[in-house]
Amino acid sequence: MGALEDIEAVVRKVADGVGPAVVGVGGGWARGSGVVIAQGRVLTNAHNLHGGEVQVRFADGRVADATVSGVDSDGDLAVVAVDTGGIAAPEWAGDGGVAPGAAVFAVSNPGGRGVQVTFGLVASVVGEFRGPRGRKIEGTIEHTAPLARGSSGSPIVDGDGHILGINTNRLGEGFYAAIASGASLRERVDALGRGESTARPRLGIGVAPAHVARRLRSAVGLPERDGLLIRFVEDGSPAGRAGFEPGDLLVEVAGTAVANVDDLWSALDTVDAGGSFQVKVVRGTEERTASVTLTPGDAAEATGEA
Repeated sequence: MGALEDIEAVVRKVADGVGPAVVGVGGGWARGSGVVIAQGRVLTNAHNLHGGEVQVRFADGRVADATVSGVDSDGDLAVVAVDTGGIAAPEWAGDGGVAPGAAVFAVSNPGGRGVQVTFGLVASVVGEFRGPRGRKIEGTIEHTAPLARGSSGSPIVDGDGHILGINTNRLGEGFYAAIASGASLRERVDALGRGESTARPRLGIGVAPAHVARRLRSAVGLPERDGLLIRFVEDGSPAGRAGFEPGDLLVEVAGTAVANVDDLWSALDTVDAGGSFQVKVVRGTEERTASVTLTPGDAAEATGEA
């Protein structure tokens, strides 16, 4: 048997073994894919969900309503509860991971339109991209197995059908990013399946990048200063209660200088939910410091930017 026939045989094996467990996931305007990870549980991307309206379309054509068990918006993961009808869940790959050049197979069901299997190679295992709220997702697998629109949330697998990662982002120029499987991912997925949504502290603001802030300050004759320009403040948010306004330049959070959005996320990660911390902004040329106090509702799986 030649190399081409070998690949064809593995594709058929993967399609038969993994295909039944790969589903279409959607609700409202969102459409994507997902994979059965246990009886009654489907893993997908958080960005495939839209409110509480979720439908799962199985490879055999069955359509079932699902409920959201847990969401990690920053990590772009979600688990939904649905009647999986006895479908066997694919096994996770071991913690050894994959190396560049390894063959992978992407198994998707774009919006429930039917199972697709494609072949590609791992390009990198140290990639990163930003999740729906702007946080970096690091240690991702970049691969070349083509994916149609609506394939996010689907698995990439090895030739034995073991899950290597969850497809999440199209990188352009024929490359795709998947959240790598491993102990950390499995632990997060298990927690989401138990209903433990990931909640992180947030200020309730939208920000502009540092280079935009510098340009705008220069345009109105203000001295340059590293920081993030606050574009909007949500009503009733921690930032709103502290008196911050659009146009303020955010320069320090919880004792950490903020020069870019990653600094902001890192600073917020040090804050305890329900705790208090100091935030420093510059309004015009005046530096202001205020105490920000979080309530339990301020540490939800937020839809705002920060």
